[in-house]
Amino acid sequence: MNHAVPRIEVVGGSKILPHLDDVARLRIRVFRDWPYRYEGDPGYERRYLEAYARSPDSVFVLAFDGAEVVGASTGLPLADDDEAFQRPLRARGIPVDSVFYFGESVLLPEYRGFGVGHRFFDEREAHARRLGRFRLTAFAAVDRDEHDPRKPPAHRSNDVFWAKRGYVRQADMTMRLAWREVGEERETEKPLTFWLRALED
Repeated sequence: MNHAVPRIEVVGGSKILPHLDDVARLRIRVFRDWPYRYEGDPGYERRYLEAYARSPDSVFVLAFDGAEVVGASTGLPLADDDEAFQRPLRARGIPVDSVFYFGESVLLPEYRGFGVGHRFFDEREAHARRLGRFRLTAFAAVDRDEHDPRKPPAHRSNDVFWAKRGYVRQADMTMRLAWREVGEERETEKPLTFWLRALED
């Protein structure tokens, strides 16, 4: 089945509220796959995403096929995010107020290959520039052993894509978040490492 190139829409602040359930659904579906292997929890998703709804300067970049949300990319000022996300930057001496944080990009597999991933970054970076007070953009990606036997043979890392966009992995800037993986009986902590990029004017 052929799919249309998704339509992109950008919303922010309280205007993201109608889309929280759609983004939660996508996070649960996409992050079930490698490398996150997340056993989704709708209650957690709602609480996590409400931080974006509370932030007046947050952004959702949404990909639509007709009326259906098939992809989403999120961001907010790091100062509006949880302390766990701020701690590695504080430890490096980076002012939290100078960083715009990219939460996640999730896109259904059948809509990949249309350049949506680049649009997700383009729109979030443009949003951060328009706000006019940020020096860096940042995100964190889960660390997995390259030789983990659970990794699908066809899986391709996003590292090259991120590097081409100017992001640099900060090996000494990590945090640990807990979630329940597929097949786990309880939550366990996983390491995530930050990637940073200077936000040009």
